[in-house]
Amino acid sequence: MSILSVFHTASPELAHKVLTHHEDIVATLAEQGVHFARWASGARLRPGCAEQEVLDACRVPLDNLMTERGSKGFSVLSHDGVAPALAALGEEHSLDTEEVLAMVSGRAQVSLHIGDYVYAVLCEKDDVLQIPAGTPRWLSVGDTPFCLALRLFADAQKAQAKLRGEGIAGRFAGMDEL
Repeated sequence: MSILSVFHTASPELAHKVLTHHEDIVATLAEQGVHFARWASGARLRPGCAEQEVLDACRVPLDNLMTERGSKGFSVLSHDGVAPALAALGEEHSLDTEEVLAMVSGRAQVSLHIGDYVYAVLCEKDDVLQIPAGTPRWLSVGDTPFCLALRLFADAQKAQAKLRGEGIAGRFAGMDEL
């Protein structure tokens, strides 16, 4: 089940609201310019599998999603177990391009820092989160990651994370703590 927890930046220990109904999550994020939807990857893959295996299994739905969202590039997140390579994504950062996170299997929490609020979205299989360019965010996959997702970018040349250095991500609960 997807979950949206909304926190005020002044009280990171207490959620202002917690939403579990898909329609409520969609509406709340839409107010912030963030698109949340479902897709059918059709893939029966386990996190940790090789990028080529993911591409082979998801080629048609990936092409459709990239066309729908106007994406020009992508990368694969595939982690089953400790994933030190994800550490940079766990710090507050932004991208100069729109990002679409399409979950294939497993779970990930994406936290979006918008104004005085943090919107922590627990995404699961077949969730799609479309994040506007410049939106501060961080990713939590827990202490033992189990996450397989496609990251799509409107402009692959601008998909480098720009760390914000504010340390806010560490003040909020990660996926294992919520």
